[in-house]
Amino acid sequence: MKHALIIGDSGGIGQALHAALDARGIRVTGLSRSRDGLDLTVESSVEEALSGLQTPFDLVLVTTGALEIDGAGPEKTIRAISARAMLDQFVLNAIGPALVLREATRLLPRDRRSVFAVLSARVGSIGDNRLGGWVSYRAAKAALNQIVHTGAIELARTRPQAICVALHPGTVATAFTADYLGRHPAVPPETAAANLLGVVDGLTRDHSGGFYDWAGKEIPW
Repeated sequence: MKHALIIGDSGGIGQALHAALDARGIRVTGLSRSRDGLDLTVESSVEEALSGLQTPFDLVLVTTGALEIDGAGPEKTIRAISARAMLDQFVLNAIGPALVLREATRLLPRDRRSVFAVLSARVGSIGDNRLGGWVSYRAAKAALNQIVHTGAIELARTRPQAICVALHPGTVATAFTADYLGRHPAVPPETAAANLLGVVDGLTRDHSGGFYDWAGKEIPW
C-alpha cells in the first residue's frame, strides 16, 4: 500500500487512521469539512474536492457520519419520525458517501489491489435489528450498505482487483458517540483504527461487497 485517501480525517476515527497509516510510512491525503471545506451534503463540494486528486490511491476510507444532525438525535420510536431529520440522515450518511464513491472510482488503480471502505454501523443491519428505534439512522446506514454492495459489483468490471466494503468500527469513544454510550463499552479511536486497518489488511476480492465488523466478522444485511 503506497497512498491512502481519508475522507473526514478531522474526526476521531479519521485522525487515528491518519496517524496509524503515517506510522506505517504510507503517504496519506486527508480531506475534511473543517479544514478543506469538503461538505458531503453538497454535491458540488464533493466534485470539487475530489476532482483535483490525480494520484492512484491504494486505499480510500470514508469516515464521515453523524448520529445527531441539527439537534435531531436518533428516534426512540417510529412515532418520532420527522421527514426533515430523516432526509438529513440520508443526505449525510448515505448520499454523501455515494458521491465520494462516484468520484473516487477513477482514483483507484486498474492494475493492482485497492480498497474502498466506508464506515457503516451494525444498527444498519436489518437482520440484526431486534430493538427498533433509531429509525432514520438505521435506514440511512442500510441504504449505505446497499450502495457499497452495488458499487462493488460495478467496480469489478473496470478494476478487477478493487475491494469495496462497509465496515463497522465498534463503539468508539469520540464526540460522535459521547451522548449515546450509556453502559456500552467503548474503545479509544487509536484502538478502533488499529482494528479497522487489521481488517483492511486481510481483505481479498472475495470480501468485496460485504459488511464486516471491527474483528473481520461478517454482519448480516
